[in-house]
This record gives sequence, structure tokens and C-alpha cells, in this order.
Amino acid sequence: MYLDIVTPEAKTFSDEIDSVVLPGYNGELGILKAHSPLVTTLEPGELRYTKDGAEHSLAVGNGIVEISNDNVSVLTDMAIDEDDIDAKAVEEALERARKELSETEVAEDAEEIEKSIMQALAQLEVQRRRKAAGH
Repeated sequence: MYLDIVTPEAKTFSDEIDSVVLPGYNGELGILKAHSPLVTTLEPGELRYTKDGAEHSLAVGNGIVEISNDNVSVLTDMAIDEDDIDAKAVEEALERARKELSETEVAEDAEEIEKSIMQALAQLEVQRRRKAAGH
């Protein structure tokens, strides 16, 4: 099975994998080879994939997932490898966003700030799981 992850900036990941678990609206969605065709939404959270028996993680944002012919295509506004997450910088950004959210009165601004908060929390969750696993 082949996994492609694309953000507005670049193709973040493209490789043959064994399986993938995606964060969806109703919880995690596990994908194995020969999965039925599907188009669904991606929620901010942890995307985990296995390749040659090893599990890897990325923090992902909102997006769309398309599954067809043993190809999983993920179009997302954020995809950060577990090794590239700077927990201290993310925590600082999270605090700034929470402060900004408490001070905003415009609904559209609040939606954008909440999106930033969800993406920061996704990164921190990936980082915490990594530390718990002893990486």
C-alpha cells in the first residue's frame, strides 16, 4: 500500500507502507491493504503508519483522505514528523493562542485560533506518545 501526505507547502511523505491509522471525525480509522474506496475528513491529531514492522508518527491538521487501489492520499494543512516537533515552541504558541482566543470577539478569528490550538495539541500528543515509548 502506498501513502502520500501533501500539505500546501510540499509533499511531506510518499512511500510504501504496511498500514496507517488516521485521526477522523468519529475517532481513529485503520487502513490496511485492499481497503474499500473511501473519501473522508481528517481531524487534527496523530497519524501513525507502519513500515517494515516499525511504527512512525506525524502530527496532522485538518484535511481530506482518499483511499483507492491500495493508495492512501492525505491532503492536510499540517503534517509534522515526530522528530521535527519542538515541544517547547509548541507549548509557547499554544499559550499565546489561548490568550488571544480569550481576548477575541470576532467569530472568524476565534475559529482560526481554535484551529491553531487543535494543531498544537496534536503535536504535543505525538511528542508525549514518543516520550512514553522511550524514543
